[in-house]
Amino acid sequence: MEQLRGFVSHIIYRNEENGYTVFELNLEGDLLTCTGTAASISEGESCEVTGEFRDHPVYGQQLRLLSYRPCAPETGEAMFRYLASGAIKGIGESLAARIIKTFGEDTLRILDEEPERLAEVKGISERMAREISAQTREKQEVRGAMMFLQQYGITNQKALRIWQTYGMEMYTVFRENPYRLAEDVDGIGFAMADELAQRLGIRADSEFRIRSGIQYVLSLALQEGSTFLPMEEVILKAAAMLGVSEEQVSLQIDNLSIERKVVVKNRDAVREVYPAAAFYEERNIALRLQELLESGSFRPDARVRKRIREIEKESGIELDELQREAVELCVCSPVVIISGGPGTGKTTAINTLIRFYESEGKTVLLAAPTGRAARRMTEATGCEAMTIHRLLGVRVMDSGTGRSYTAFDRDESNPLEADAVIVDEVSMADLYLFHALLRGIMPGTALILVGDVHQLPSVGPGQVLRDLIESGAVPTVMLRKIFRQAAESDIVMNAHRILEGEDLILDNKSRDFFFLERSDVPPIYKHMVQLIREKLPGYVHCAEGEIQVLTPMKKGALGAERLNEVLQNVLNPPAEGKGELQRQNIVFRVGDKVMQTRNNYQLEWEIRGRYGIPIEKGSGIFNGDFGVIREIDEHERTVTVCFDENRIVDYPFQELEDLDLAYAITVHKSQGSEYPAVIMPILSGPPALMNRNLLYTAVTRARNCVVLLGSSAAVRNMAKEESRYKRNTGLEERIRELRGSPEDGGPSFSPQMPGL
Repeated sequence: MEQLRGFVSHIIYRNEENGYTVFELNLEGDLLTCTGTAASISEGESCEVTGEFRDHPVYGQQLRLLSYRPCAPETGEAMFRYLASGAIKGIGESLAARIIKTFGEDTLRILDEEPERLAEVKGISERMAREISAQTREKQEVRGAMMFLQQYGITNQKALRIWQTYGMEMYTVFRENPYRLAEDVDGIGFAMADELAQRLGIRADSEFRIRSGIQYVLSLALQEGSTFLPMEEVILKAAAMLGVSEEQVSLQIDNLSIERKVVVKNRDAVREVYPAAAFYEERNIALRLQELLESGSFRPDARVRKRIREIEKESGIELDELQREAVELCVCSPVVIISGGPGTGKTTAINTLIRFYESEGKTVLLAAPTGRAARRMTEATGCEAMTIHRLLGVRVMDSGTGRSYTAFDRDESNPLEADAVIVDEVSMADLYLFHALLRGIMPGTALILVGDVHQLPSVGPGQVLRDLIESGAVPTVMLRKIFRQAAESDIVMNAHRILEGEDLILDNKSRDFFFLERSDVPPIYKHMVQLIREKLPGYVHCAEGEIQVLTPMKKGALGAERLNEVLQNVLNPPAEGKGELQRQNIVFRVGDKVMQTRNNYQLEWEIRGRYGIPIEKGSGIFNGDFGVIREIDEHERTVTVCFDENRIVDYPFQELEDLDLAYAITVHKSQGSEYPAVIMPILSGPPALMNRNLLYTAVTRARNCVVLLGSSAAVRNMAKEESRYKRNTGLEERIRELRGSPEDGGPSFSPQMPGL
């Protein structure tokens, strides 16, 4: 750890959003490049920095900044350098010289205590003096806040977020209730707020601490997909975590309920505790859904049935009874769900429905939750599909408090203009995305939801598709018949065996479903590499990079993180002249297969022609998009990635948090995607993940070939483990509450078509 003092001679780069700065520090004539979060630092400013030296392969020795502290200019020369640097708008070299000539060694005190006296200097009006005063006061406040927060071990980046959120109110928050930080500031969770509170002398049984702990327990559940926890579970978990009594926790749950920060509901003698935002999200979905369902429906008549038969004849297909009923229902009802496993004809039903609407002169919009799922839908239908985010006109907004949020152009006041909206892979849509979708649908527009209810639920909170079906409120068709062509695939047949809990056929007599019994991790690594390099590319006629390794978990010897390290070192080893860059625990290397892990609609891409000249430009790289690193430019500090369809993106070094290695990915991350071949290692794993739904989802990601590596006992146990990962959600109940039940005098519904 090094501590140095000098002045900032030049700011090379600054990211205004997160405060990341690259600057040169002048150490008595020697220049040192410093990198890190230094949001308020200015050229010409004297400062004391603390950090660690590191050797950059291109730029040489640099100091990685851990903290910095502005220092008051100690000499007239230092004061002139600071004022002349442009740090204070409106003051240049000549004016800086006149200020120092007028006030001499008293300049710093005048700026701090009597800035109105600057009007005594020729060229500075009273108005300009007030503006300079405001600037210097703001800089003092920011510097004071940074120094105040640093004494509690808060990094510069988190300190900047705190300041952006609270401003001068920050001191009141620290004095009265530091647990607010966990609620209001990105990157500061309960653990950090709790540590700060202890250092500030907040009691362990403080009501603020207990309330924050309760909300933290609920937030963890939300991250795992549940929108509520049973009261007893909340009390037990919070009391154990906080080291307080269950009575104290119970009292504060009541207080949080009174303040409407949590919602407590009774269901079947169980008290459920919801974070307020999640409860109202579910309730608003139920309200919007009811409005759409009540917008009118009619029974299919002879004309509708005749037109569907004509489309079948024109297309050279023959729908089965359930497919035909599904199309009829979609034409006549405001909201419909079509579900079914692989090979049951969901795509055929959708294509027939699209042709029906087109023949009636009606407009149809197609969408899916992710970019890859939308592209698959486009390929399957021949019509353009887009992500739900893009369909609704997503915008990332700055709240002005250091946080950004997602907003949509399409809502109740500006709904989608279409006669029908068809959404595929609905099982991937979480609570928030589905609510946004419903807000953009106008009563009178048909909404057709398509998905496989047996797939894993969304990464975000909720299990929307399952709750909609189980509520009984939405007309639903479950396609079951496996068509002849699909029945020839052991991928499809084994997928259905998994659903039925039947024994898988692992005799390796299949053309597309194979199993290799291996009991140790090293042989699994070895054969995985052989399959990717030698066996599968020729067998399924695809490139090496198109073969995807899927795994149940992130951690462990067969987790995504470790598998990526192993596969990267073998498939793309380091070599002289091959650029690489380490970020956190990941090494990015030219030639690496990578994946975007978050929708980024602002990220710009371009398609380049023969001589590198852009021939097409656009924006938007989506969660699940795969690419290959083409270049790591140390001088420009960018990583160039070529995504599908030859879209080129230049990522700045400091904006790589949404990029991950993708030689191996978790099954959750594969949702909505399809690959020529899938390799899945299975020995053991967390019980919550080793279940039927996860195995089913992994197998159905493969188009031409599945290879399972590992323990046949583990595979069969997963196939028999019926208990999917349990999520506590209330959407089904919210819908039932609004619809009522026959026993309560409410309407009676039997909306589900045969086959469910």
